[in-house]
Amino acid sequence: TEKRIELLNKIGFDWDCRIWGKMYDELVKYVEEFGDAKVPARFPQNQSLGNWVRHQRLNYKRVHNEDYKRTHKTDSIYTMGDDRIQLLNKIGFNWTIRETKLVFTG
Repeated sequence: TEKRIELLNKIGFDWDCRIWGKMYDELVKYVEEFGDAKVPARFPQNQSLGNWVRHQRLNYKRVHNEDYKRTHKTDSIYTMGDDRIQLLNKIGFNWTIRETKLVFTG
């Protein structure tokens, strides 16, 4: 029910933990192959990875950026805990990529 979902959200239930781990592993493989974690949004070999990377940046902003939270409605369903941030930082994840649009050339 919606009440149960609301209660789970309030305690920080992780709705996508298995998917997150699988996509993180895909990102690690990308970093090993290309030398960075700057996956283009339209990466031909794995388009879902580009989408996932974009969502990590957005979820981080929704949860940890005070300016963003003041100007946008946020929902507790978005999770970006310190453990995930540390994992992404460990492989050189770039949290702000908007300056340039990445295009896959390889």
